[in-house]
Amino acid sequence: MILFMTQVETRNAFRAFRNRNYALFFCGQSISQIGTWMQRTAVSWVVYSITHSAYMLGLAVFAQQFPSFLFSLLGGIVSDRYNRRTILLITQTVSLLQSVLLAILTLTHQYAVWQILALSVLLGVVNAFDTPARQPMVHELVHNKEDISNALALNSAMVNIARLIGPALSGIVLQTFGAHTCFTLNAVSFLAVITSLLLMKLPAFVPPATKKKAVTELAEGFRYLRQTPRIGIIIIFTMCMGLLVLPYDTLMPVFAKVIFTGDALTFGYIASAVGLGSIVASFYLASLHKSANLTRILLISIGVLGVGLIGFSRCTSFYAAIPFAVVIGLASLTPMTVSITIIQMEAAAPMRGRVMSYIAMAYFGMLPLGSLLAGAVSQSLSAPFTMLVQGGIAVAIAGVFSRHLRQHASAADDSGTIQQSS
Repeated sequence: MILFMTQVETRNAFRAFRNRNYALFFCGQSISQIGTWMQRTAVSWVVYSITHSAYMLGLAVFAQQFPSFLFSLLGGIVSDRYNRRTILLITQTVSLLQSVLLAILTLTHQYAVWQILALSVLLGVVNAFDTPARQPMVHELVHNKEDISNALALNSAMVNIARLIGPALSGIVLQTFGAHTCFTLNAVSFLAVITSLLLMKLPAFVPPATKKKAVTELAEGFRYLRQTPRIGIIIIFTMCMGLLVLPYDTLMPVFAKVIFTGDALTFGYIASAVGLGSIVASFYLASLHKSANLTRILLISIGVLGVGLIGFSRCTSFYAAIPFAVVIGLASLTPMTVSITIIQMEAAAPMRGRVMSYIAMAYFGMLPLGSLLAGAVSQSLSAPFTMLVQGGIAVAIAGVFSRHLRQHASAADDSGTIQQSS
């Protein structure tokens, strides 16, 4: 009986794969995400190796993510107006070319930090159009709408499996072959996404009957947020987390190289430990019962993240820091995944692209500013002190938002929306 129940739960956890288009999407994205994390790790390590500056690490994150903030609203309008598969084919192709340029620069050793930052800006602009199109597309790939919440949770698992594998591979490749190989492998990985998009069998795209002015659509979107305070509060929460807590990863190269006196492998292993925790969180979220209280899970995870950051900041040994890195990965994924899932499930279909662009704007707007702030504070004081403060702020955010999130909790949230029982 126990074995039968385990088999049933396993099938439920992966039931979104019954949809062929989603299975193709998942496979292509899985390969690409590993390449993406390899590139992210390599870029951070190259910038820090050249400059030995925590501030420059923050600037590198800022260069990649702030353009996403600037153009995310436009990206949301484009996502609601045009064929999302076509948008993704364009964004993935441009991302491939960006990786090729990085590979050429580092292979020839004819590069400066400003060139890496400029290419990071290009990727940030691309992501401003990619994210609002890619996230809502899940709804078009899943025929059985009861599988949508499971597909969203599996997406998080996919990203975080890549977050485990990518940095570890990047650390090995960086030490053995150099940064150019990481960038080359990432460029090749985009071919998997492009192939999966071309193999999908989707209904013919039907453009909206009327196309309003961009300003009108933006005004409608903000009016919709005022009418749905729960979504508005979650976006404000995302902004606070992005500015004050989540930029902790900007400091990881400093811990790896300075605090733990390590190398690229050390950095890769720390990032992979964070990824391991994120994988555990992903499968936990994917298998949640419908009676799970998402608001409570959201608040607890923020508190746990704070404890993990405080513990990691006090470590002077690489081996002592690894368990805290796993806890950080476990807790840092959960708040954002739960928040995005609630928004995806509760936002009205005509507004979904714009709502996703708002949360992308909140995240990509605050995170780069937070990375600059974390880098500057770390440069002036120290990386351990900066992370200690971030941990304390996470605990404070859990307390401040507790009343507001519970007050506006919807019936769907209180009964759990990440997983619907079969």
